[in-house]
Amino acid sequence: MKKIILTLVLGGIIKLSVMGQNIVPPDAKVTVFIQEGVPVPNDESVPAFMPDGKTVYLADNNTIRFSKLVKGKWTNPVVAHFSGQWHDWDPFISPDGKRLIFVSNRPSPERPQDKPQKDSHLWYVDHISGDNWTKSAHLDGPVNVPGTVAYAPSLSSAKTLCFCSRNRDGNKGMCGYSSKWLGDHYDKPKLLKLNGDSDVFDPFISPDERYIIFASDNSLYISYRKGEEWLPGQKLSATVNSGNNGSPIVSPDGKMLYYSQDHAPGILMVPVNIP
Repeated sequence: MKKIILTLVLGGIIKLSVMGQNIVPPDAKVTVFIQEGVPVPNDESVPAFMPDGKTVYLADNNTIRFSKLVKGKWTNPVVAHFSGQWHDWDPFISPDGKRLIFVSNRPSPERPQDKPQKDSHLWYVDHISGDNWTKSAHLDGPVNVPGTVAYAPSLSSAKTLCFCSRNRDGNKGMCGYSSKWLGDHYDKPKLLKLNGDSDVFDPFISPDERYIIFASDNSLYISYRKGEEWLPGQKLSATVNSGNNGSPIVSPDGKMLYYSQDHAPGILMVPVNIP
């Protein structure tokens, strides 16, 4: 009986590992995401797309810009109206396109308004129409906490927020967190223990909350949801994990993985097939 149980457990682990490897087809090619007039290599973060995939927001040199897909090419990015004064990065657009959330060192409401804050927090703007967004607003506690940083936000269709934060709530190192939307505020963030005791960076949650792709140990992993828990992350294939990787995000149609890599000439992209 013990042998049977051990075989089943090992078989499950191997199956999960294969699932992680197989989201990138074996013949897939990694390419560079490029906009017109943007030199490479550059300092861009990974892209955040509007739901139709025809407008993209990204951060370049700590400024959030947007670009349009015109006749099959991405236009030269221009500065978004809510950015340009402070250091802003890590933009993410909700699956319905109604909210753009980002990281900024701009002064929080309780700080002097003429100086950047030491701890980078999460801010958001809501979509009005076209390329117009509301004035930026600070995401209140318990997500943003004085003296604690928050990075790499992502949102599901149910407004569940994932992000990473260092040395928060007694947890050492960089950890991933998720926080549920309770209708008028976020619940206390819950620790995402996705890769044992290793640090977790840049957790991207899928719109349906079926999986999270994240960075850990310089590689990208995928974790699938089982009930209310997350299964141990499985490393993606060597096609992707050929360098120091981070900032994963999947396109609105679920068919393309974008990510960053040290020494890469810009944002990288590769087709995926996520079961």
